[in-house]
Amino acid sequence: MTTTDVHIPVVAGPGVDADRPDGPPKVQGDFAFASDLFADDMLWGATLRSPHAHARVRSIDTAAALAMPGVFAVLTGADVPGRKLFGLEVPDQPVLADDEVRYWAQPVAVVAAEDPFQARRAADAIVVTYDVLKPQCDPEIAVERGDLFRHMTIRRGDQSATGDVAVEGYYEVGTQDQAPLGTEAGLAIPDDAGGVDLFVATQWTHADHEQIAASLGIAGEKVRVHPAGVGGAFGAREDISLQIHLCLLALHTGRPVKMVYDRSESFVGHVHRHPARMWYRHEANRDGTLVRVEAKIVLDGGGYASTSSAVIANASYFAVGPYACSSVTVDGFATRTNNPPCGAMRGFGAVQACFGHESQMDRLAAALGMDGMELRRHNALESGGQMATTGQVIDTSLPTRAVIDRLVAIPLPDDEPATDPRRLPGGTGLTTPPARVRRGVGYALGLKNLAFSEGFDDFAEARVVLTEMGAQVHTAAVEVGQGLAQVLQQIVRTVLGISSVAVVFEDTSAIGSAGSTSASRQTQMTGGAVLEAAEEVLRDVLGTFDGDRLDDQGVWRDGQLIAPFGFLAEEGPFEYHTRYRHPPTEGPTADGQGNKHVDFAVAGHRAVVDVDPDLGLVRVVRVDTAQDVGIALNPRSVVGQIEGGIMQGVGLAVMEELIVDGGVIRNASFTDYLLPTFADAPDVVAELIEEPGTFGPFGAKGVGEPPTISSTAAVVAAIRAAIGRDLVRAPVRPDDIVFDPSKEDTPRH
Repeated sequence: MTTTDVHIPVVAGPGVDADRPDGPPKVQGDFAFASDLFADDMLWGATLRSPHAHARVRSIDTAAALAMPGVFAVLTGADVPGRKLFGLEVPDQPVLADDEVRYWAQPVAVVAAEDPFQARRAADAIVVTYDVLKPQCDPEIAVERGDLFRHMTIRRGDQSATGDVAVEGYYEVGTQDQAPLGTEAGLAIPDDAGGVDLFVATQWTHADHEQIAASLGIAGEKVRVHPAGVGGAFGAREDISLQIHLCLLALHTGRPVKMVYDRSESFVGHVHRHPARMWYRHEANRDGTLVRVEAKIVLDGGGYASTSSAVIANASYFAVGPYACSSVTVDGFATRTNNPPCGAMRGFGAVQACFGHESQMDRLAAALGMDGMELRRHNALESGGQMATTGQVIDTSLPTRAVIDRLVAIPLPDDEPATDPRRLPGGTGLTTPPARVRRGVGYALGLKNLAFSEGFDDFAEARVVLTEMGAQVHTAAVEVGQGLAQVLQQIVRTVLGISSVAVVFEDTSAIGSAGSTSASRQTQMTGGAVLEAAEEVLRDVLGTFDGDRLDDQGVWRDGQLIAPFGFLAEEGPFEYHTRYRHPPTEGPTADGQGNKHVDFAVAGHRAVVDVDPDLGLVRVVRVDTAQDVGIALNPRSVVGQIEGGIMQGVGLAVMEELIVDGGVIRNASFTDYLLPTFADAPDVVAELIEEPGTFGPFGAKGVGEPPTISSTAAVVAAIRAAIGRDLVRAPVRPDDIVFDPSKEDTPRH
């Protein structure tokens, strides 16, 4: 070994704008998404779905479909060899309904054929006889009947407490769809030993694996779930969609089977954001101090449980938002109806509650004659305080006042009316005279838990290995576009001091679970596991060679290279496998009290809107935000998450809503389900509030959900300010805005 000049490589550590390894191939069109999968001798699958929201299945005749040329399998519920039911939290949903259908478009049969068109024709040839039942689609009737997935009860403080001023309100939030641009897709390949490999777009391979193996009725080691390229998720891919169907068809035919939902089927093939109906009462003293909050929150869970129990828990726990209050009563209901099932979507219950509590804070400020942000600041919940609903002491960072102060300090945009028609509410339709435009400014704050709560055994496994080419990270965590691969690379580069780091996304047979890519948890959980594993590898390497530093050249001691990097692989292997857990939380209690959550993040939004009051049109001009991010590992990626989350919040505020009529979705297409486009995108000014968190790598916090939580409420508040009307529903529709002199000047809802 020879002495070499000290060389310190450029390594992207925390706080550095690092490039994403999956960025170039996705931009250039070279990235393989799940819908791009292919295998030799591949068949195509298709699904027959119920035309009724509620019915009994009397008979299923598959003869005509089986007789069609090129059809290799037609399967019904009777062909499911193992557990007939699946579910992410409660196995209550039939793999294929053969007794009762509880929602419109529920799967009844699946087909495998030589091409996708023949598969579709064969599915349509199946004859199903139904006894049609009247669907129950009203969640408030479900509450009266006790048809519930969960009733959350929160009681804290003196229940007889009163304030000097009280305001009440009733609020609604419509059904939002995650609308990932990549639809549900997967490929199942049978092996020669009665097992199957499934390549699928998902958010949690191990949860899929458990449900698939149970329904196939085979040992877990015979099923291997591989993460395939995901074209957006936002909660839509947490639940099983086509996974079990694909595996059943592949095992039945002995050939690979591929399924890709078209856009209309994607709308019915995954869960949605729960629509909400909420009643609130806030009471405060004359100085603005919150004294009591009462809330009733009703979420429509649809036909099956999915994650409704956890979503109503979040909505209830965060019913008061990021504010202190000593007397709270919350009743939260997750109801069972015959509407399409609802489950996880970005914000997970906190979005709906935020619309309610922030509308109330504006009402309370008006009743008190106070500035709305001063009222919020006066009641701000921060580290050391007690959460209003659960009484949990906030022992993590929670810089709520800093978020408020930084948000209000952002200069407002020029208030001159736009002259470019593309910047007017009516756009290039030239319908809006600039002189008629009314501008409004609105604020909102939101609070969200990070990672899984209520005593859930939340963990993530990871393995870090040194090879002659650099370091490898092995994980079952799923990259859904949020930038996880780049964050894991940064962590390892920072710890080991080397620049060559590859992330290997493993199947379920190669490594244990990393948990779901949801709940804003992967940076803290899988990132925490990778940090721990990398530190152990470094400790092992330096201990083996009695060195003091590692970099791309090798191990150094006192400024001298004592072991070239290529030599490490010969002396190794240097690797470490870990299972990382966050600090424990407490399970459900009768009154909702206790330490339910491990960490929190707070965000604030200010929306500036221009409104055409004659046509009811809105243009969101700009959304400013300040967000508590712990430490930003990759600021550019964090800002990208913030901008994307705000776009979903804007969509829910002014245009995105699934129209469900009698249990039937009436707008299951991108023609009729409106999404914000680049033309609708507001400018965004983002301030990152950095105060280290108490767990997670280098003090980082998850950042994915807070941008969506309070952006909707801020946009609706801005529309209220522009037109002076009390809007109580999101999304805001044109006829909520337009004044009709023949009617009361109040909103429809």
